[in-house]
Amino acid sequence: MALFRCNKCTHLLELPDSKTGESLACPQCGQQSPVYGTMFFVSKLLDRYFDAQRQIARLKTQTTPAEPVATPPGPLAEIDLANTDLFATELQHGPIFEWFRHKQIKVHANMRGVDTTGFFDEVAVTLGRNLAVLKDVIERIRWAQQKEHASTTIHLDRKSAEEAREISTFCQQLYDYSFVTKCFHNRPENNIRLILQTAPAIRDFFNGEWLEWHALMSCLNYAKERNKRFSCARNLSITLANNESHELDVFMLIDGNIPVCVECKTGEFRQNIDKYLSLRKRLGLAGKNFLMCITGLSDEHAKGLSAMYELTFVNERDLANQLARLF
Repeated sequence: MALFRCNKCTHLLELPDSKTGESLACPQCGQQSPVYGTMFFVSKLLDRYFDAQRQIARLKTQTTPAEPVATPPGPLAEIDLANTDLFATELQHGPIFEWFRHKQIKVHANMRGVDTTGFFDEVAVTLGRNLAVLKDVIERIRWAQQKEHASTTIHLDRKSAEEAREISTFCQQLYDYSFVTKCFHNRPENNIRLILQTAPAIRDFFNGEWLEWHALMSCLNYAKERNKRFSCARNLSITLANNESHELDVFMLIDGNIPVCVECKTGEFRQNIDKYLSLRKRLGLAGKNFLMCITGLSDEHAKGLSAMYELTFVNERDLANQLARLF
């Protein structure tokens, strides 16, 4: 699909791709105007969108005097990645829709999947940075949820003093952000009792969705640090030409033409390798652009699996570094 927008009367019209680059007379006013490819048109809209966000941020700064803060250059400089709904729009997803359309793949995006105004991303980042210590907490919560228990107890007696502090801090964060309804620190018995939430979103989070949030934030931080133009999506539903359906955990399109897909696994993954090899080929991605993020995988194991298969295996700790190595 190509787009015609009259420079005089702003009349907008969809045209076949074959018309891209031509100059046509506006059917409404007769003014000659060029026909643009959808990707080019959406890219320009995104540039204006982020420019408007920068202008708003500057105006807020002018009306609220504060000490000058050094910020990185580019359209993402003023955006708090951990607290924004700017990515949860059709406009932001536009280049991704267009990329899949050119491959004749149907796509549906979960807009809320990239809305970071909640606290899912903050807790996920904490887990991703220190899973070795905090793994016992989420495993006990997940087990209790599966058994329909109302609470679970985290024992600290076999933990080092530093590990106990980190677990206590994390459990308090879960309570502060309402991931649990109560948090009791029982110092005489050296344990923490958590009263669980039953909301489906919280259950899904502890059942493995936290890793998707961690992967999303790793991608967003990568793009911001390097001032990259991008579109991002989480829980992206696609349907291939043969009606085969898949859900992509995290998908990012960098600079309009560099796709990165991150599939996240918190449990057994080996039986899925063939499926993801086939999906990578269907999407036309290079092995380095299709990442398998596996929790607890050692760096050596990840390197070995990446050498065996045309996929890139990585653990939650090294995901950000792997993104940096790609580009």
